[in-house]
Amino acid sequence: MKIKKAVLSSILTQGMLPLFFYDDAEVSLQIIRTLYNAGIRVMEYTNRAKPAFENFKVLRKVVDKEMPDLYFGIGTIKNISEAEAFVDAGADFIVAPTINPEVAKVAHKHKLLWIPGCMTPTEIYTAQKNGAELIKIFPANVLGPGFISAVKEIFPGVLFMPTGGVELNSENINGWFNAGASAVGMGGKLISKDVLNKRLYEKLHTDTASAIELIKAAR
Repeated sequence: MKIKKAVLSSILTQGMLPLFFYDDAEVSLQIIRTLYNAGIRVMEYTNRAKPAFENFKVLRKVVDKEMPDLYFGIGTIKNISEAEAFVDAGADFIVAPTINPEVAKVAHKHKLLWIPGCMTPTEIYTAQKNGAELIKIFPANVLGPGFISAVKEIFPGVLFMPTGGVELNSENINGWFNAGASAVGMGGKLISKDVLNKRLYEKLHTDTASAIELIKAAR
């Protein structure tokens, strides 16, 4: 249970979970180094294209060597074979866009944190029943902070992490935390296509540091 608790604690302390995928492993590595140097200690690589698995194995080795205090997880895990493969490759936690009880079982078997995506009260309840300790509210930009405000009293003590369209500005981030979010997932609004394609590492460093400060101010 040690890594499960440590990852959850790290996400809650950080207040954000950066997530991205890029097909070039070297660029992916530079993004990870940039996030790390800006203060990030837990992040998600997403399984969104064929190179993801081979990239993850390469990145995992470098993370272990250069950034041993970084928790490095995998996202967009939809089935048991993906879950087993990435756990074997060293994923520290599993994030999913859906609730698949079989994926939950893989995570629990390996004593890893499983973060499923939910869009309805029924899904939140189902996620709880399958052992989710942190629930991804997805897609956040469709549901809005009002959704968390509306459901948090029905699910006391549940930890919510809105993901998908969370904006890098104080109004948006304040809105999520005021509504009851425990952390926010930061994808394309932080690690944008421009940042990836144009290798804008300095911009990413500045924006990540800003995001950390915005979250501190919002709490």
